[in-house]
Amino acid sequence: MKNISILGSGWLGQPLAATLVQQGYQLNLSTRSQSKLNSLKSANIDVFIVDIAKLDAQTADFLTADLLIINITSKDIVAFEALIKQLEQSTVKKVIFVSSSSVYLSNNQVVSEDQQHENSGSVLFQIEQLFQQNSHFSTTVIRLAGLIGPKRHPGRFFQNDKVIKHADNPVNLVHLDDCLAIISVVIKQQQWGQVFNACADNHPTKREFYKYASSSLGLPLPQCSPLESGDYKIVSNLKVKNILGYTFIHPDIMKIEY
Repeated sequence: MKNISILGSGWLGQPLAATLVQQGYQLNLSTRSQSKLNSLKSANIDVFIVDIAKLDAQTADFLTADLLIINITSKDIVAFEALIKQLEQSTVKKVIFVSSSSVYLSNNQVVSEDQQHENSGSVLFQIEQLFQQNSHFSTTVIRLAGLIGPKRHPGRFFQNDKVIKHADNPVNLVHLDDCLAIISVVIKQQQWGQVFNACADNHPTKREFYKYASSSLGLPLPQCSPLESGDYKIVSNLKVKNILGYTFIHPDIMKIEY
């Protein structure tokens, strides 16, 4: 497997492309912006204009790959169904669908990949199912917790009078470095037809974590709503450790240096 297409070139997609190029892969990268086209081009990366809501002739060229990594925020089921039809006619045989831990119900307990904790009414979960149930290719879903890292310093999340609601609820977060590494390990180990959570080990309360993060930047401490805690979930990362043998780069979100 040498040719990879990445659908989406945002905060995660660009560094992922750079990481995979360093590992020796030939990359196709997509953007919806004509203005970003030239800036994204580099050695071993071909860039295409692709909008899944408006698939065109470029899409077939973009999908000339062994593996497609889907890394966009769209929840347009009709558009994804059209993309799948294109995929069925392409050379792609493996798919990584970058999803979110938001598919899990907030059921006040630990949620994991194999215990049916998902919200069946979630549009994102339904899109996951479209890919996983298709027999033309094999899909692995990676459910990312809340994203932190470069240009996403959590100390800035609740500035400008933003108030932390349900401040005593636990957080579920993961650093960009671990997102990139987990995707790379899935590819290296050829772990297809799987679902993995990507979330750091510890789950401090919102109150604890965001006050720590703000103080690390010397910013004012955020205010907390007086409302009682709401429903929560704690995202388990045991499967990614047990199946992939993965060791987190940033297991403790209270010790990250940004």
